[in-house]
Amino acid sequence: MSASPPHPTPSPRFPASFVWGVATASYQIEGAAAEDGKGPSIWDTFVRRPGAVRDGHTGDVGCDHYHLLDQDVELMRRLGLDAYRFSLSWPRVLPTGSGTVEPRGLDFYDRLVDRLLEAGVTPTPTLFHWDLPQALEDEGGWLNRETADRFAEFTSVAAERLGDRVKRWITLNEPFIHMAFGYAFGTHAPGRALMLDALPVAHHQLLGHGLATAALRAAVPDAQVLISNNCTPVRHRSDARSDADLAAGSAYDALHNRMFNDPLLLGSYPDLSAYGMEDPAWGGVVRDGDLATIAAPLDGLGINYYNPTWVTAPADSAALLPFDLAEPEEAYRRTAFDWPVVPDGLTELLTGLKARYGDALPPVWITENGCSQPAGLDDRARIDFLAGHLGAVADAMAQGVDVRGYFTWSLMDNFEWAEGYHQRFGLVEVDFDTQTRTPRASFDWYRDLIASQRA
Repeated sequence: MSASPPHPTPSPRFPASFVWGVATASYQIEGAAAEDGKGPSIWDTFVRRPGAVRDGHTGDVGCDHYHLLDQDVELMRRLGLDAYRFSLSWPRVLPTGSGTVEPRGLDFYDRLVDRLLEAGVTPTPTLFHWDLPQALEDEGGWLNRETADRFAEFTSVAAERLGDRVKRWITLNEPFIHMAFGYAFGTHAPGRALMLDALPVAHHQLLGHGLATAALRAAVPDAQVLISNNCTPVRHRSDARSDADLAAGSAYDALHNRMFNDPLLLGSYPDLSAYGMEDPAWGGVVRDGDLATIAAPLDGLGINYYNPTWVTAPADSAALLPFDLAEPEEAYRRTAFDWPVVPDGLTELLTGLKARYGDALPPVWITENGCSQPAGLDDRARIDFLAGHLGAVADAMAQGVDVRGYFTWSLMDNFEWAEGYHQRFGLVEVDFDTQTRTPRASFDWYRDLIASQRA
């Protein structure tokens, strides 16, 4: 059963080699939180903190993908996808984050990879999508430099088991968001509210990426290695154009975008003096050789885009942060998450990356883009969102940005972190009481779009 077919939405033509995909993440869909030897993750712990997640929801069951993977792969086959971006649960494979491997965890991903290949879908795993083993968090988590080494160990285990069939790998998902929400503000797992003392998390994640890149290339010589960064164009309100406002925008850009792109592509961190980081070694956090490890050549840069960020100078001159977040003056349409819908922000972002990094910018992949909409099968607003953002990608490509593929978020409704099950991003509606999957109108639209692009 699915919604009635939507009216077709005009779409630009993409190259025949363009990759069409969808994305999910392990803790958000797998469930089976304590089955087959899986160890606890920071999210298994965080969801049990009173008030941490809306209405006390947990990912204990999620979409029960662990048991229903055949149904979910069949949905992907029906979509006609080229690729599926999923993530590996680190504590499902290494229950304590290091040492003893849980073979049943690897068996699950082995089955998933085989089912995907049988359906003609290229597996594209992300190695870390925020579900750090709790045992490693107990030792400091990403504040502890050794976690980067443990991440390389996990990468080697996964690559040695799956690398004969899996060639395209993503190391980290959105290290800025994990640092900011998980360690600075405490609204995501592990729930630490350290503010600027969380900045070492950025470096240790990037170091982990560099070490994982080396591990992948050692285990899978023909591997394609990417990282997925959440990036945002920084904008000002029309009345916010003072030198102080512009300085605030530059500071925010350095924190959100450049701190996670410059080391990868330029081998150096941006000016972080606005955050009191005058020492380029961050007081010993950045060691000799780290930046060379981080800047190992990439085969692609994953970009996750949802909306721009509006910034002004802080109203209080004694504020801890050198910027204030602002609301746009324009009356943009809003998603169910109350995020503004700004497709041209994606063009602005992509062309801005090309202008900033030039030949140092590798091929770009849109590894997440989507929107939450109210429950129901007739999701015309989601179709309009996707069509608009694909048009924005095409505009950037016409201006010389090398974009290789697009993964919409998400295949199906899932556990949306601190929002629990209240936000619905899926092309497929999930009844979380029965685990019934029902394709929405956007599912049919995306399927038809992919077919028309191949015609």
